Amino acid sequence: ISNIQANLEPFTRSHKDVLPDNVLQPHLTGLILRSDEERIAETSSMEERVEHAPHFKNLEFLYPETTRNFAQLPLQYKGFCGFSIAVNDRLLLPGNPLIGVLRYKEHFFCFVSKDAAVKFAADPDRYIARIAEAAKRSPELIQLLELHMQFSTITPYGKSAEPGHMIEKPLTKRDSGVQTEVHPVESHVDPDYEWNEWEMRRKAIKLANLRTRVTHSVQTDGSNFRRHNGTQMYLPKSNDTQTKREKGTSVPKPSVFIAGLRGCETKTTKAYKVDLTLDVDTHNDICD
Repeated sequence: ISNIQANLEPFTRSHKDVLPDNVLQPHLTGLILRSDEERIAETSSMEERVEHAPHFKNLEFLYPETTRNFAQLPLQYKGFCGFSIAVNDRLLLPGNPLIGVLRYKEHFFCFVSKDAAVKFAADPDRYIARIAEAAKRSPELIQLLELHMQFSTITPYGKSAEPGHMIEKPLTKRDSGVQTEVHPVESHVDPDYEWNEWEMRRKAIKLANLRTRVTHSVQTDGSNFRRHNGTQMYLPKSNDTQTKREKGTSVPKPSVFIAGLRGCETKTTKAYKVDLTLDVDTHNDICD
């Protein structure tokens, strides 16, 4: 209850300043004002329920007798009618869940009448966008209707890091790029450079030892005027042989016909086997 009062306070304060009693009184003369309980009682009959229609694609209406834990459904906009907020200039009217709770994109919406539910279900995205635009004109609705998913820079009262501060500094992001030259400074790489002192000492000792070394070469009479010899060979060729004649053998194809299987003339069936096999020569003459 305390959270509801805290949410309603900035909204009622601004409306009281805009619409004082002396401004509202001339418009209320002769009117019968109904309370929220009376309005909900008038729309709780079975005739006011929304029936499923073919044009409601990907939409589902939930009812108390067909839905488990119906009373615990997290209703959008704190249970206020979204159609009234979008169409009637941010008018807050409590919805009646007994008419039918609309399930759309894992969100649950309730309405004040059957007509409001049908019109909202015809184009939910359009009315949701209009409610967000209405919240921009009246920022107090963001906390009251819990529109924090549509306004990422606004934090709920209970989750605010500092009491009284609802608006956080937004995170600004931008694209940046850096381009440099391939070799901005000319460099010289010495392949003989050595940074290791012990490696330099090793090379110095090696050079010092070479100064006391002598290279000797010996040549004998047998190795005098010797040279390397190479031999190359040709691989054998592949040969094919073809004869002048071509022979083949053909056998007759057996063909047998059995007559008299239908047995139309006599009661007993008598089958006759007729051999229709032709020899090879006769078959070839027929084919030619």
